[in-house]
Amino acid sequence: MKIQITLLSIAALLATPAAFGDAAAIYAKSCASCHGKDGAGATKMGKKAGARDYTTAEGQKWSDEEGVKAILEGVKDGDKTKMKGYTGKITEAEAKELVAYIRKFKK
Repeated sequence: MKIQITLLSIAALLATPAAFGDAAAIYAKSCASCHGKDGAGATKMGKKAGARDYTTAEGQKWSDEEGVKAILEGVKDGDKTKMKGYTGKITEAEAKELVAYIRKFKK
């Protein structure tokens, strides 16, 4: 029994870096142009769109569920789309991994 638990623990630990590697690649491809490589939102496009600064407590004031919803469905401000959604481009599981990755920007 202990061997099974140990093997499951090792498998979980080995799977985690790959998941964040995928999230890092998705972030770099789809998010960094506005939110910045460091998550500060200080890019030209990010400043124009009012991108959140994920390095601050204020910029992290949203639930994981809200983050997944924003990633998949996008963000609107009235009739204006502030961020396009990624439904059909990434899975819900990838969106959850992306939220976990974004949480790591907080200093």
